Amino acid sequence: MNDLLARARRAMPGGVSSPVRAFGAVRGDPPFVARGVGASIFDVDGGEYVDLLGSWGPLILGHAHPAVLEAVARAARDGLSFGATCRGEVELAEAVLARFPFAGKCRFVSTGTEAVMSAVRLARGFTQRSRIVKFEGCYHGHCDPLMVKGGSGLATFGVASSAGIPPEVVAMTEVLPLDDEAAAEELFARRGHEIALVVIEPLPANAGLLLQREKFLRTLRRLTHEHGALLLFDEVISGFRVAPGGMAQRLGIEPDLVTLGKILGGGMPVGAYLARDEIMQHVAPLGPVYQAGTLSGNPVAMAAGLATLRELDRAGSYERLEQLGAQLEATIDRALSRAGVAHALSRMGSILGVWMQQGPAPRAFHAIDQAAAERYARLHPLLLREGVWMAPSYFEVCFVSLAHSGADIERVGRALDRALEQLAVTVP
Repeated sequence: MNDLLARARRAMPGGVSSPVRAFGAVRGDPPFVARGVGASIFDVDGGEYVDLLGSWGPLILGHAHPAVLEAVARAARDGLSFGATCRGEVELAEAVLARFPFAGKCRFVSTGTEAVMSAVRLARGFTQRSRIVKFEGCYHGHCDPLMVKGGSGLATFGVASSAGIPPEVVAMTEVLPLDDEAAAEELFARRGHEIALVVIEPLPANAGLLLQREKFLRTLRRLTHEHGALLLFDEVISGFRVAPGGMAQRLGIEPDLVTLGKILGGGMPVGAYLARDEIMQHVAPLGPVYQAGTLSGNPVAMAAGLATLRELDRAGSYERLEQLGAQLEATIDRALSRAGVAHALSRMGSILGVWMQQGPAPRAFHAIDQAAAERYARLHPLLLREGVWMAPSYFEVCFVSLAHSGADIERVGRALDRALEQLAVTVP
């Protein structure tokens, strides 16, 4: 592996195609993954790990699910790309809209970042306004106007923004704290007539799992409606995972726009944005808001996404995910309690946030104990050595899939016990 790592670092910045994969936040060398099967991944040296990351969320069925592989192989035999509309594109669009019935049309893109970027442009074109609002700790991909006080890799590396983005680009971006109705009310009282869009993860999962109160999200729905702004739910992570219709369905709140990704592609790179017809009529070729993509609606990716959604439609899928998520939460809670580690856990279905800090689970970015990231950085390599694959960053979450078994989660518990014993954690 050392030779492969050296070659990677010579050929790519940091040896990676995405910064957090470099394992800098946990001060280790990243293993190179060779393959994945079910709930496990295997590195090039033959090491096996219980995977609690699932490619950062898309693999809700686990690795190499037979139905997805069959669909991909069948589609690939007919061609990898057409640059034209295909049957699978229509079928997946219909499947998505059936799960988000308030939306009239959807447009496929290739990534979650592209979906959010396009939705921002659409909101500005529809409202004829320029100002947008985001929330501290929420990450919406690396599109320029939203690279301010984000989560994910930005939080991991302590970066509030990014070089290469002119201040003029983010001058029309307002940043609010999560879990704070008063701050939202005050901003709308001052600038509501200028605001085109409020974008939020209804289940913020890019700076740990910051569960939001329903009252706060309903306040955003009310304020945007009263002031003629649009509300975008970024459900790239939560879409199809917490419910077929994501957090919008779970909460019973209808946003104006939704962005999707991750599970939508079944492991392939796919994103989408959707909205009611009145808004989507502004997207080219119907309207003046231009957005295009050569590989959008790729037939192989469409097949993978459709196969994944069909598997999730099987009876008991979401109940099973809830059961596995609860088991993982209880298992980690017991291990940390036995080791005397102050902690809190936050969970929504099959997504789990682990907080190695005092007090209740945070709901806002400012409530995260930054010193806890150091505790996690010391624990992560020990867990890896014990055969558990988790995010190489404290500011991320755990995912379970339908491929996980009770035995897999018990194995995680035993590994965590051993890792904590090696660490000899004495944090109160």
